[in-house]
Amino acid sequence: MADLTHLNADGGAHMVDVSAKADTAREAVAEGRLSMSAEALAVIRAGNMKKGDVLGTARIAGIMAAKKTSDLIPLCHPLMLSKINVEFEYEATAIRVEARVRLNGPTGVEMEALTAVSITLLTLYDMAKALDKSMIISDVRLLSKTGGKSGDYRA
Repeated sequence: MADLTHLNADGGAHMVDVSAKADTAREAVAEGRLSMSAEALAVIRAGNMKKGDVLGTARIAGIMAAKKTSDLIPLCHPLMLSKINVEFEYEATAIRVEARVRLNGPTGVEMEALTAVSITLLTLYDMAKALDKSMIISDVRLLSKTGGKSGDYRA
């Protein structure tokens, strides 16, 4: 198990100093699901929501969230992201969300990808809660990351 980099010698939390690290191309991909009734999913698929474009609004929320990750997660570095992509896939009774985040920089973008997925799912829930209050957000996880000293990761 690797040492926890956000703890100093006294065990206190601190922001990791990445000033000496070289910029490298980095990418992270995360996913999650919003499970719901077949009826609610049918309304979303048909584009018949009174609130408007559910997927478009959720996509924008996810992109905005990735850009604001350092405002939400206390020890994350503010990053100049070069690409944020949020995609949707319909499943039998769920919508799968995948976020892909890229940059050239000294630290990874895993938290930005996970934040994008989480806020996208929460926005989908908010826009569709009138149809199904029992929806379930689940399976939020990192699928892959590339770049950096720790190397590549694939779930």
